Amino acid sequence: QALTALLSDDSKFGFIVIDGSGALFGTLQGNTREVLHKFTVDLPKKHGRGGQSALRFARLRMEKRHNYVRKVAETAVQLFISGDKVNVAGLVLAGSADFKTELSQSDMFDQRLQSKVLKLVDISYGGENGFNQAIELSTEVLSNVKFIQEKKLIGRYFDEISQDTGKYCFGVEDTLKALEMGAVEILIVYENLDIMRYVLHCQGTEEEKILYLTPEQEKDKSHFTDKEVFQ
Repeated sequence: QALTALLSDDSKFGFIVIDGSGALFGTLQGNTREVLHKFTVDLPKKHGRGGQSALRFARLRMEKRHNYVRKVAETAVQLFISGDKVNVAGLVLAGSADFKTELSQSDMFDQRLQSKVLKLVDISYGGENGFNQAIELSTEVLSNVKFIQEKKLIGRYFDEISQDTGKYCFGVEDTLKALEMGAVEILIVYENLDIMRYVLHCQGTEEEKILYLTPEQEKDKSHFTDKEVFQ
């Protein structure tokens, strides 16, 4: 598995783009967007005539609209709930008409998903163009969710330290030793960490020495000319 994939932000957000032409379901994880499913719908346009036929037409139109919202709600459950749990950190509902509001307030929309709705977004397009626009318009709220999650994680780390549970470590060397032992459940990496790992081999023996140096420490050549003839 690529290191970039391992280090990518694992907060996944769901998107439902819904308008009078169809619906699209997608996810955003880090910088990766994925379309999970999409379908089109053919809803009757508003009828201009009066009389009984207009009433029948209006009922038919409302029935088709109701069935469309139901299908969107059911598809959302199939895609965004796994093993009875919501599989995304939050949901964004986007659309160019009032379908998104209708969906968010509908009894047909699973309560577990309703509780995860972060934002309703007005967009100018449907489909994939609408998906891209919804992502752009949701950047701030998604960043806030990520910040809150990071804050909780750091809070948990400091709780372990204050309670002296022994279930924590810090510093590059101790952390990497714990990783090599398979003893790490959660790894917190400072994004501006600038450390280089060196493996020094001793001339004439099988012995090796591992150093973790900052750019400033790398300038000190004494690290590479050890008294014990490491090179």
